[in-house]
Amino acid sequence: MEAMQHQMMGYDRTSTMFSPDGRLLQVEYAKKTVKQGSTTIGIVCKDGVALIADKRVTEPLIVPASVEKVFQIDEHIGATASGILSDGRVLIDRARLLAQQHRVTYDEPIDTASLVRDICDMKQQFTQFGGARPFGVSILFAGVNSEPELFLTDPTGIYFQYKATAIGEAENEIKDILVKEYKETMNIDEGISLALRALKKVLGKEFDMKRIDAAYIKTSERQFKKMDMKYIQKLIK
Repeated sequence: MEAMQHQMMGYDRTSTMFSPDGRLLQVEYAKKTVKQGSTTIGIVCKDGVALIADKRVTEPLIVPASVEKVFQIDEHIGATASGILSDGRVLIDRARLLAQQHRVTYDEPIDTASLVRDICDMKQQFTQFGGARPFGVSILFAGVNSEPELFLTDPTGIYFQYKATAIGEAENEIKDILVKEYKETMNIDEGISLALRALKKVLGKEFDMKRIDAAYIKTSERQFKKMDMKYIQKLIK
């Protein structure tokens, strides 16, 4: 009832207007949009970091290989998103540009945390100015500079560093599994296997190998690598 009163009073018409109880309703709606997106998981392991995503290909006429959910940002950084993927694509392209500009200017790879901060600055601006809506997407950034790192950005422009986390429609169920089974001593294969088991459990009969998109970055190589179907199949138990 309270939320409906706020709507009737027009507090959700712009992202720049606070409701009487101190809420930005358009930003809250953007966060709800993220929870309607397909599930993605990030996990830091002792020898690297991995991203695993459900592409949620439900129409039989869609070519699964044409749907991309895990993206390369730079040689040592990858990302995956949940929510409005067209919004995500704009931010991914921005991140790629920033990474390349840094490499050309300073002749070194960009620090993952610095890249995440720049993207979150852009997200925050779209919550503060009229005539624009917040980005309806959360992004997981995984990278290896001196050590593997995983960051989550949300529509408000805030970010956190995680050992393992999930975003999307099944994020709460996945997080419960990660809290119980995640170990910092896991290697990349074990971490990806855990993520796949968690996805299989929450998706049930809808789980399909063709729906999975995954990549990893090993600390020893600092090179983003996509996983093929055979590799993923080997890790499912």
